[in-house]
Parts: sequence; structure tokens; C-alpha cells
Amino acid sequence: MNAPPRLFALFSTDASARAWPFALFIAALALRGALGDTTTAFDQRWLYALQVAPALVALMIFAPRFDELRAAPASAGAWAATIGAGGAVFVLWITLDAAWMRIGQPVASFVPQAADGSLRLDLIALRSFGAVIVVPIMEELFWRSFLMRWIDRRAFRELAPQRVSWFALMASAGVFALAHDRWLAGVLAGLVYGLLYRHTGKLWYAIAAHALTNGLLAAWVVAGAHWEYW
Repeated sequence: MNAPPRLFALFSTDASARAWPFALFIAALALRGALGDTTTAFDQRWLYALQVAPALVALMIFAPRFDELRAAPASAGAWAATIGAGGAVFVLWITLDAAWMRIGQPVASFVPQAADGSLRLDLIALRSFGAVIVVPIMEELFWRSFLMRWIDRRAFRELAPQRVSWFALMASAGVFALAHDRWLAGVLAGLVYGLLYRHTGKLWYAIAAHALTNGLLAAWVVAGAHWEYW
């Protein structure tokens, strides 16, 4: 049989399987930021669904390729470390907030309030689902499972997480930080999640820690109306 066309190769590699969900999410975020408040036909906050849905569909399509998600984590000690890591990153995220610790502003804001100031539970549920379920899986597959190992070896699936170099760990954390407005907290978060994956060898622990961080952040944002974090 002939080799598949180059276009199809963009969807047929292990790297693309881990990159496409993230790329679709970021592209939709850029679209939300470009539209801003110009969308008057409907509530533009629902455009957040355009970020979550394509990424979720891509994760489902490429799921058979994610062999790192097949091993169920079962270590009590690793779960304790996971909870500690997720909580620690949450604390770092809300405390490392000085002006020099930030770069730019969030591309698109999200304030789930009605005109009278009351909370919109439907919008909170949408945002929380994206932040706690979709984003941790999508980002850990891309940043940790793919990029962190790829820096050391192009055939990244052949590299055990425990054998990732310190350079790859720090470099991937640095790039991860550039995707967030809070760069210092982002660097430290990338290091924490990366170390957890490197130490345990199982991506689910990093995903769970990331999900816990985002869940705690969501609760804190809603409870205190800290919308600048969303």
C-alpha cells in the first residue's frame, strides 16, 4: 500500500494525537479573545463550549493511542503525594500574583454572573467541567506525556517517564508557563506536575493533581468572585 498523504500524516502520529486536543483548545481560546464582546446575537460566554467540545471530541477520537492512560494508579503513597501536589499548586497560583509574576492579561475573561449580579450555575458548571475534567487530561497528555519526553527523545513513547532528564523537565515547565499569564506560578506548577509524573511513572497522578488544583481554584473563584483567575 502507498504511504498516506502528508495531510493525513498530521492526524496519524502519536505526537499529533496528543497535540490536536490542545491545539484546538488554544485556537478556540484565541477566537474567543478576538471576538470579545462583539458577539451580540448570543451570550458570548457560551463560546467557552467551543473550546471544550472540540478538545473533548479529539480526546475521544485519539483515546486508543493514549497507552499511558490504561494503567490505573493504585498506590496510596502516590495518591497522598498527588493530593499534596494539587493543593500546593493551588496555593501557589493564588499567592504568586505580584505584577512582575504575570505576563500580559488573560486572552478571554469569563464572569458567570447575571445582569443583577447573581451567579449563573449553568455557566459555572460549563467552566468547571472544562477546567476540572477536560483541561487536566488534555494538558497533561500534551505537556508532560508528550513534550517533556519528546525533548529527550523524538520517539517519546519509548522513554519511560522516570528516565526524563532534568533539562526536559525544566524546559517543558518553562514552555508551560508561557501559556499562562502567571508565569512564575506556571513554572512551579509545571515542575510539580512533571515531577509527579516522573516519580510515579503514571500520568493519571499528574492529571488528578492538575484536576484538584483546578477544582480548588474554581471553588475559590466562585466563592470569592475572583473572576480575574477565570
